[in-house]
Amino acid sequence: MTEPSYGQFVSQISASFIGLPVDAIEAEVDRALRTLLDVFDTDRAIFYELDSHGGPPLSIQQAVRPPAPRYVGTPSSLRWYLSELRVGRTVALAHATEDMPAEAGAAEREEVARTGLLSIMAVPLHIGGHLACVLSTSSFRKPRRWTPDDEERLKVVGNVIANALYRRRAETELKLQLAQIEELKSRLEAENVVLREEARSARGFDEIVGNSEALGRVLVSVTQVAPTDTTVLLLGETGTGKELLANAIHERSGRRPHPLVKVNCAAIPPALVESELFGHEKGAFTGAQAMRVGRFELADHGTIFLDEIGDLSLDLQGKLLRVLQEGEFERVGSSRARRVDVRVIAATHRDLQRAMEEGRFREDLFYRINVFPISVPPLRERREDVPLLVWFFVQKKQREMGRRVSTISRRDMERLIAYAWPGNVRELANVIERALILSEGATLKLGEAFQLLAPVTPSASEVAPDSSLDNVEREHIRGVLARCGWRVEGSGKAAEILQLNPSTLRYRMKILGIRRP
Repeated sequence: MTEPSYGQFVSQISASFIGLPVDAIEAEVDRALRTLLDVFDTDRAIFYELDSHGGPPLSIQQAVRPPAPRYVGTPSSLRWYLSELRVGRTVALAHATEDMPAEAGAAEREEVARTGLLSIMAVPLHIGGHLACVLSTSSFRKPRRWTPDDEERLKVVGNVIANALYRRRAETELKLQLAQIEELKSRLEAENVVLREEARSARGFDEIVGNSEALGRVLVSVTQVAPTDTTVLLLGETGTGKELLANAIHERSGRRPHPLVKVNCAAIPPALVESELFGHEKGAFTGAQAMRVGRFELADHGTIFLDEIGDLSLDLQGKLLRVLQEGEFERVGSSRARRVDVRVIAATHRDLQRAMEEGRFREDLFYRINVFPISVPPLRERREDVPLLVWFFVQKKQREMGRRVSTISRRDMERLIAYAWPGNVRELANVIERALILSEGATLKLGEAFQLLAPVTPSASEVAPDSSLDNVEREHIRGVLARCGWRVEGSGKAAEILQLNPSTLRYRMKILGIRRP
């Protein structure tokens, strides 16, 4: 080896690693090790990382040319060789088997002879003041004598490579930590949004108003199931208060310290439901510019409320079933399974039995969520609760509006009790809010507020004794449809006026036998 060859080599590799991107370091190390074989006229060069726990050294990279075999791991029999490196001493053997000291032992000599190794120099390297790795070069064609200059030069080369590889490791770990921080940040931001939304929602039984027998049965069921982790299915028409019951179940469970995350499956575009539930990785689809945490991850150790679960596609139903059965899911764009511990409360206004018969809802998912069903009665089946609800909404809304209402006429209250309320409690709340806006003085007057929904609505005293609730509801829906030209969907049309989902209105029309003339 000549001085110019060595000097050029060190200059070249030193310059080649300056400012080198981390993803190009591995290829540059390979090139440097191959050049090292030419400069030192050896047959194998290996860069080791020493195991900090005392195990065999780890091979990071190597360059080999015949007749040298590739390195496949240092046998545990090479105890003397490893002990010398671990205490920071260079191993330089011109005649490997002959130059090994007596403490090396016969087994170590036999192992060296078996590989065909003739000469070796291995130098331990320090990074940040700690013994971290080793660079070795070996000859398999002819014995080779090593000089102190050879040792110093090998250390210089090793330090250049070591610093480059450890810079790559540090940058890789930093990127991983930054990605983890970004994921945590995204999760916390998303959780804060959910928690802010939940802070506006009702808690416990505070806003579940009424003392009817029908509502009482529901609240008994809630009290019984809440302390368990059992999946609950809330069944009932739109606007009956299923979300309030989900709040009450969560608040009375052991999961109360953790989030209650709500998802309205019907309000999310079908293409985005999977991402909303399970999250997605950056670049998973067009528009996925950043990683997003899904609602199931946000609800970990807490409760997830899946409203209108009957609107999920069959494909999503299968993925939801996996979460319920195994507690596992995958983000969109990822193949890594993630585990969560989530209690599920589902709700729907649809007839799931019929949906199963028509192939629109999976039978196995139905039986998985139908562990503890609770039927939520419509407002027309608990009419005795209407006066309490009316005053509840009056007091709640007048505070927000800065109004003061103290009375409501007996006739108007009777009209409210007699009305069928196809939109249930939600529809009643809307009527009271409109009445507060339109009323003047201390008396709440329905007037236009009620006429918007019920142009012809008999009062309690005007309803014939043989008029059933279905007849009252039928006539009201028929009147609204007639006024809208029998159009169900669209702005200002029947479904919107009645505060119903169009599919719910069509279903009620079918049940009540309402047909367009």
